[in-house]
Amino acid sequence: MMRNLIAACLLSSVVASPALAADAKRSTFGAMPDGRPVAAVTLSNGKGVSTTIIALGASLQALTMPDRDGKSDDVQIGYDSIDGYLTKPEFFGATVGRVANRIAKGRFTLDGKTYSTPVNNGPNSLHGGTKGFDKVLWEVTQVKSGPTASVTLRYVSPDGDMGYPGTLTTYATYSLDEQNRLIIDYRATTDRPTVVNLSNHAYWNLAGVGNPCGAMGHVLTIPAERYTPTDATSIPLGQHASVAGTVFDFRNPTVIGDRVRDARDPQILYGRGYDHNWVIGDRVTSDQHLMARVVEPVSGRGFELWSNQPGLQFYSGNFFDGTIKGKKGQIYRMGDAIVMEPQLFPDAPNQPSFPSVRLAPGQTYRNTMTYRLFVEKR
Repeated sequence: MMRNLIAACLLSSVVASPALAADAKRSTFGAMPDGRPVAAVTLSNGKGVSTTIIALGASLQALTMPDRDGKSDDVQIGYDSIDGYLTKPEFFGATVGRVANRIAKGRFTLDGKTYSTPVNNGPNSLHGGTKGFDKVLWEVTQVKSGPTASVTLRYVSPDGDMGYPGTLTTYATYSLDEQNRLIIDYRATTDRPTVVNLSNHAYWNLAGVGNPCGAMGHVLTIPAERYTPTDATSIPLGQHASVAGTVFDFRNPTVIGDRVRDARDPQILYGRGYDHNWVIGDRVTSDQHLMARVVEPVSGRGFELWSNQPGLQFYSGNFFDGTIKGKKGQIYRMGDAIVMEPQLFPDAPNQPSFPSVRLAPGQTYRNTMTYRLFVEKR
């Protein structure tokens, strides 16, 4: 049935306009409630790819790329104006932290002291709490054109922010080059021991914003032999499970929609689809490795995602319920987009067997992810 849907879907897009090679342009994307302007920077290359980053949440607001016929579409769902990001943010394209993903019951112990962060996802804390890094205004510190266009943003999270210890200084750099590589680089330092796990929450629909097919026809590959099963509140149980013979096996290219509703697996019931961590490695590495490959077969648009992180959280957009009006006036429904978040494992502060999220003074946290954008020919 899903394959028939893919065959029936037709792309609705516009012809790409010529782009300046490796160019970076500043603009303003509305204002905060207190009147502060929200800076925006658009990066573009000579291949027809462009992306806009806004200072609210250091967020990826748009990414336009051509299909196999040279027609361009925005492949990031979200909002056309600042209003939606302020009233119903949904983490669209945002930098999430100070600790991305979930912390059980919003509590963790560090160096013998217990800390609490606000609960905002059932009984747990999600993406840093009620006012995580996605909901604050970052400062644009550098904009560069050249062989690679880039923008760097900074946010200083004070000691005690959302209950986390230590003053954390974080930089987010977005870069776009002529090889159609979108690179997101996060770095952070602290003045006291703390916990850090940053990621980007971009929502991808490679068919294009407004396309009624959504993202369930995308073909996904994840080179992981294991994943971390969760309880009913999406907190990992602490062990790894083999993907072999399960709906979590994406080692070969698989249409997402073929198994996303397979309720014979209780894990799918817990997340109302996929909202799980795949185990790519057991530690942060000095270089990047392949995390996932995604292709939308009608348009041919795709990307390979590379990162230095050991975990990949794949979320299949399960909680969109038709109450959000987004870009082009589209109502977002379940499965309209997917999220791929390279990161450390969920609830890592409470899971001693997981790679550590502890950051001490003198250390630098780093999460680098690269989207290698491509178009498959027929």
